Amino acid sequence: MNKEVLNPKEVFETYVQNCETKTSYSLKKVWFLGMMAGAFIALGAQASSVAMHGVSNVGLARLVAGVVFPVGLMMIVLLGGELFTGDCLLLMGVLAKKIKIRKMISLLSAVFLSNLTGAVIISALVSLSGQWDYSNQALGAFTYRLAITKSHISILSALASGILCNILVCGAVLMSTSAFTVVGKIFAIFFTIMAFVVSGFEHCVANMYYLSAGFFASLNPAYVQKANELYGSLGSLNIAEMLINNLLFVTIGNIIGGFIVAAVINEVRKNK
Repeated sequence: MNKEVLNPKEVFETYVQNCETKTSYSLKKVWFLGMMAGAFIALGAQASSVAMHGVSNVGLARLVAGVVFPVGLMMIVLLGGELFTGDCLLLMGVLAKKIKIRKMISLLSAVFLSNLTGAVIISALVSLSGQWDYSNQALGAFTYRLAITKSHISILSALASGILCNILVCGAVLMSTSAFTVVGKIFAIFFTIMAFVVSGFEHCVANMYYLSAGFFASLNPAYVQKANELYGSLGSLNIAEMLINNLLFVTIGNIIGGFIVAAVINEVRKNK
């Protein structure tokens, strides 16, 4: 009988090999793969916004979004891409003494910036597509409000939510690594990523789309007016608040969450 899944020790060893491969990539390749991943996550994020924007019940809206959003990570795993949150697992290579900390930091930095580039490109294209006119411009209003809501999150919430998010995302990445079949990888990703979306946790790469999309939506007075009609006075969107209140501290939380998973898997591997 053929083996259908890797055990935690084998997953660790497989991912450590991946770490060595990743750190050997040229900057050009890393940048291209990072842009792909940022774009794929952004596509899943925008589709989930379309799906949930007209649902008033919060739990149901998040469930609908959770069913759609995982397509982004599925595309990355099956088509290729370097995702910042998943690449926080590079710590496994450091713990195994296969890669240097300097290499990990360098790769994570390049992936973060290229993810941002890919996500912003998708948000710009979506803004030009006319999609936000859906539901009598309610989708544009929703996009604008979501960015404001995210930029007003507290530092503690951003950190805690970022940690919880990347525990699930890195779990999904490792579970997909353990599976040999396409169906196995999809199932490993789908339910785990759905759990993070339903829970409302914060993912820095997804937020690269949500925040930049909100900025582009804010440039259209009709969307801003519609948002104020639907949700009350929201105030203005502040770029500094988006970058510091949300993206900075969510990213720190995501790093901590990814490192926690890497450390736990390392301990499991040593005790096998």
